[in-house]
Amino acid sequence: MSQDTAIIDQFPRQVREIENQWITLTDGTRLAARIWLPADAEDNPVPAILEYLPYRKRDGTVERDQLTHPYFAGHGYACVRVDMRGCGESDGVLEDEYSRQELDDGVEVISWLAGQAWCSGTVGMMGISWGGFNGLQIAAMRPEPLKAVITLCSTDDRYADDIHFKGGCLINENLGWGATMLSYSSRPPDPALVGDGWFDTWMQRLDNEPFLAARWLRHQRRDDYWKHGSICEDYSGIEAAVLAVGGWNDAYSNAIFRMLAHLKAPVKTIIGPWAHKYPHFAVPGPRIGFLQEALRWWDFWLKGEATGVLRDPAVRTYVMASTPPAALPPHIPGKWISEASWPGQSSQPNRLYLTPDGLREAPGEEQALSLSSPQTTGRDGGEFCVIWMGPEFAGDQARDDAGSVVFDSQPLGADMDLVGPVELELEFSSDKPVALLAVRLNDVRPDGSVSRITYALQNLTHIVSHEHPEPLEPGEKYFCRIRLDDVARTLPEGHRLRLSLSTCYWPMMWPAPEPVTLDIHTARSWLTVPVRAPVPGENAPVFPEPVSAPPVDLVELRVPSNSREQTEDADTGEVTMSIEDDFGLYRNAQHGLITGEVGRETHSIRPDDPLSARMTTHWTQEIQRDDIVLRTETWSTMHSSAGYFHLTARIEAWHNEKLVFERDFAEDIARDLN
Repeated sequence: MSQDTAIIDQFPRQVREIENQWITLTDGTRLAARIWLPADAEDNPVPAILEYLPYRKRDGTVERDQLTHPYFAGHGYACVRVDMRGCGESDGVLEDEYSRQELDDGVEVISWLAGQAWCSGTVGMMGISWGGFNGLQIAAMRPEPLKAVITLCSTDDRYADDIHFKGGCLINENLGWGATMLSYSSRPPDPALVGDGWFDTWMQRLDNEPFLAARWLRHQRRDDYWKHGSICEDYSGIEAAVLAVGGWNDAYSNAIFRMLAHLKAPVKTIIGPWAHKYPHFAVPGPRIGFLQEALRWWDFWLKGEATGVLRDPAVRTYVMASTPPAALPPHIPGKWISEASWPGQSSQPNRLYLTPDGLREAPGEEQALSLSSPQTTGRDGGEFCVIWMGPEFAGDQARDDAGSVVFDSQPLGADMDLVGPVELELEFSSDKPVALLAVRLNDVRPDGSVSRITYALQNLTHIVSHEHPEPLEPGEKYFCRIRLDDVARTLPEGHRLRLSLSTCYWPMMWPAPEPVTLDIHTARSWLTVPVRAPVPGENAPVFPEPVSAPPVDLVELRVPSNSREQTEDADTGEVTMSIEDDFGLYRNAQHGLITGEVGRETHSIRPDDPLSARMTTHWTQEIQRDDIVLRTETWSTMHSSAGYFHLTARIEAWHNEKLVFERDFAEDIARDLN
């Protein structure tokens, strides 16, 4: 954490920590919880704030937990970080993400919290990513004590806006995150907390661990599997007040505005320049005083104090300035604005027509532009979701634009703020029954470098329905509307807007089963961008400076590092991307547990053959408790034929350098218009 986040170690109430608390469910399963609460909470009960995750309170989230939960505890809350069933020191097996069991357990935990002597009876839920998802999902089940939610970097639609599919296209993060969870779930509990049964618990987990990437891939349409846990199926189910927070450099910003539009419960939103992190320690900066903002939310909804949150604007968002492409920008200049709705009244749709001469304000003549991208197009697209904070952001788009059909605007005559939704309306025809399209809106700078502003991926067999896709009729003309991710960006005078279209976007998107040629018909194709007019006398929202509680005391035993390298075969043109994130090795000075992990991915493809696409992963987890030295190694692979996806995985578990468990997975899954 950099120096712009101040450390606060003095709070209005003294904080007591319960390092491990067992919560016994009605079926006898014990969930492990870490609790921070005021020392006098038994005499002066306080509301509870639940964060409910599979990521292990003992080590996995210990750094961010320590920065966050003691702050709330010191201001009069019991903060409870619970490991889900089958994770960390909790009993049982993790079956899937957002399973009915997970959500039922969460409701039971809330009931347990409300019944404790130190709890006033009211509960809030807070979480980012998985914890942001299940906070909304549990709120939709309406447990009576749950009065408010703070959800960060989450979604209302598990199919349309998660790491599995985007626009009906298979995202490679489906295997990437499935491999991550295979590794995470392979870890044993800490023997110091579980006792002599730790090894049997570990073996039970390994025996029953699912290969989630294959399970998810068996559902390539928006079926009942994805509808479960998607609160968009019934927004009215949520009665708790919702503060939705996200970042423009995160993969989950779109859901914020859908929730604002459709939730019946009170809802406010904050969107900064951040990637997939809490805003008090996120990058890119600037950070904000998220803890103070969250405290205002909790104090009103859980304590009934007049904090003014109802007077906050519906939307507080950061409008990012134009910056050169960078793989890991530490800070993005810009400005904060407020809106009463999304898009705000000051943003008006501006139509730009696709013409043979570029993006123009008036329609041009009809022309069919042929588009067939090299399979390597997309190599500078960055990660679908920037999580690990290595060099994961989109790079200079010029190389990918070379494999695309592009439409440039004239140089801008004045600065332009784009704030709101971006939509492409497109007439096209395809020579194959399955075709994919990547759509990028780019900022072309005077020096020739190209920054990505926003993008969309679209499986063109899904243009009518994600639930009932249909193969394309080769040669037939189709008309579709494609909504890109919403934006808040300033383009300076002299820059150009560029619309870039490609039939490939590797390695973010798995390719179609055969090379595709699209014809883009310009006469009925246009782009609509949201141009925000200056607002006279506009007052920017003001946030407190970022603060955190003191960080956890970790002793570094191996320095963390990350790398992202591309190579190209001179004979075949095959491009291979190799990624390694070494998260280091650390000893927790508080309780002595040593943990470390390394994640590795490779992606390769030849420019002329979509069936050459291949992805592999390899994760290492290290855990040491005194003289017990434990390690797991997990691997996964994916390639495809014209009709099937082929997946494999392997788990190895080592105890004091002796192999004590091994298990292999292999699945062939039929392609379903993907």
